[in-house]
Amino acid sequence: MDGAIFIGGGGKDYATKQGLLLKYANRHGLVAGATGTGKTVTLQIMAESFAAQGVPVFLSDVKGDLSGLAKAGSDGFKLHDAFTSRAGKIGFDDYSYDAFPVTFWDLFGEQGHPIRTTVTEMGPLLLSRLLELTEAQEGVLNIAFRVSDEQGLPLLDLKDLQALLVWVGQNAKDLSLRYGNVSTSSVGAIQRALLVLENQGGNKLFGEPALELADILRTDTDGRGRISILASDKLMGAPRLYATFLLWLLSELFEELPEVGDPDKPKLVFFFDEAHLLFDDAPKALVNKVEQVARLIRSKGVGVYFVTQNPADVPEDILGQLGNRIQHALRAFTARDRRELRHAAETYRDNPRFSTEDVIREVGVGEAVTSFLEAKGAPGVVERTLIRPPSSQLGPIEARERKALIDASPIAGKYEALQDRESAYEVLTKRATDAAKAAEEAERLEEEAESAAEREYRAGRRYSGSKVGRSTSRRSPRQKADEGLGGAVVDVVMKELKGTTGRRIVRGIFGSLFKGR
Repeated sequence: MDGAIFIGGGGKDYATKQGLLLKYANRHGLVAGATGTGKTVTLQIMAESFAAQGVPVFLSDVKGDLSGLAKAGSDGFKLHDAFTSRAGKIGFDDYSYDAFPVTFWDLFGEQGHPIRTTVTEMGPLLLSRLLELTEAQEGVLNIAFRVSDEQGLPLLDLKDLQALLVWVGQNAKDLSLRYGNVSTSSVGAIQRALLVLENQGGNKLFGEPALELADILRTDTDGRGRISILASDKLMGAPRLYATFLLWLLSELFEELPEVGDPDKPKLVFFFDEAHLLFDDAPKALVNKVEQVARLIRSKGVGVYFVTQNPADVPEDILGQLGNRIQHALRAFTARDRRELRHAAETYRDNPRFSTEDVIREVGVGEAVTSFLEAKGAPGVVERTLIRPPSSQLGPIEARERKALIDASPIAGKYEALQDRESAYEVLTKRATDAAKAAEEAERLEEEAESAAEREYRAGRRYSGSKVGRSTSRRSPRQKADEGLGGAVVDVVMKELKGTTGRRIVRGIFGSLFKGR
């Protein structure tokens, strides 16, 4: 199909080709269906088709199956006959097996190139979502980010943020006067949440070198788009981390890419699998941000496709922006299921040949109800579609094959070595070290001054008692009283300077000098 990607065959005999027009592929889409109905294979064939048209793809591999995109299918595969039969049935005449250029990524650096961002790039809103902070705690986190900007304290990794929060807690009184209440209990709650995130492996997300967007916008030497696959099987153990990271990546694309209007084909297609994790218990501010990104990022040439079990998982305002839809079977076991199925059917443009609600319930594995944008962006009539077979291997590749592909990647070695340049942690540690040295020096000077004063005092008493002789010993009662009083004051002052009070005085002076530097 010229200017489109082939999805499958529709109509009474499945001979009518159903495709997604490339010039409307940045209008976003939805792939939905119950578990086991074929969503993963649909995701695989869409990635193949976009890559073949020179469009880079980013997708998450939740079940570990999509690594097969890197390897061609084979005649010996047990479903070979079924695939070739289906290809003939839907008019896929040039069906053949093929491998596609793939880049593997992994937040944990185990099954792909490490993929990182910095705390600053993540920002306080997404970080608050990731840490599940209250409104008050989010306010304190915003203050910490403001302090970071004003005092030139780069926040690159978690230890930078942890060190800055310690400083914020120590200076809570001064900061409260300027920015509003900064409670040490809120600081402590954020620190505990950071500890939980660190224990979940979230510390591997933050650091440098940070991801360069150009590395997920690559095309291969033969002009095909590279498919970036994020290993998410382990990441799903921390679903909030998974959802926040993908939302951050979308936000970065929105912020960094230039406006391109409506291009002939997308600059990138982004698949958000298990999309319900993005919206579960999400605060209104976050949902608004997703809606804004989804609405505006299409002008940057990026198409976003949400993959989920039920269209009801996606908020209504965002669902209304998803013009290209592939709906696999939905099950209706309860009254709520039936209502949601009916609502899903009502969002399609009716086909007079069948009831959309009935077909959504009846389609088998590998089938779907599809609707794609047509001329001028109008939604097409809903059609029952037999999804085309994949050209790449169905199922995961072996670990050794994955490693070979990672080693041969065009970005091999770029992200593997973690860098740790000077940032907030190092700056604040240096300040504390310098302040400690200054205090030690002040104490040393204090002790020297005490010793000198004591020696001078003692020398003066020896001189007045021995050198002058009898004439100096004949003092008036008034002189003896004055000398006794002066000596007592000196003794008391020297004793206090040697003691805790004196040290507090000196440290207080030097603390005022060094505080805030």
